[in-house]
Amino acid sequence: MKLLNRSALSIRPTQHFVDWVNALEPTLGDDDLSLGDVERESTVYLIPEMDTPEALEAFVRERYLEILETELRAWEEDERQWPETLDWALFQRFLRFEYSYLAVDLDDEAALEVAEVDDNLLLETDQD
Repeated sequence: MKLLNRSALSIRPTQHFVDWVNALEPTLGDDDLSLGDVERESTVYLIPEMDTPEALEAFVRERYLEILETELRAWEEDERQWPETLDWALFQRFLRFEYSYLAVDLDDEAALEVAEVDDNLLLETDQD
């Protein structure tokens, strides 16, 4: 077990986000995704260690657009289908976050690897 020099930010969708996802491809009633369905797809971001709520708030406000775009792209590649205004108010309406001061790696066998995220590679993987 290894203590990482990071904190963690878990991003979870709200019902407003789910409603947007469902509006992308309208279906009939029972085929709509539920909040529970989409919450299973939540994302954890490793962030610099934060020790105060004020520091966390400042960090999230600084990086909210990057996080919001990542979450939207996970469900819809075509930015023309995204909400027209991507601002702090939309972030707060679409997403909620939970914060953990500590990040612990429980995998004693595999070393952590660092790789840059390549959106094109992610999209190719999704299409396979």
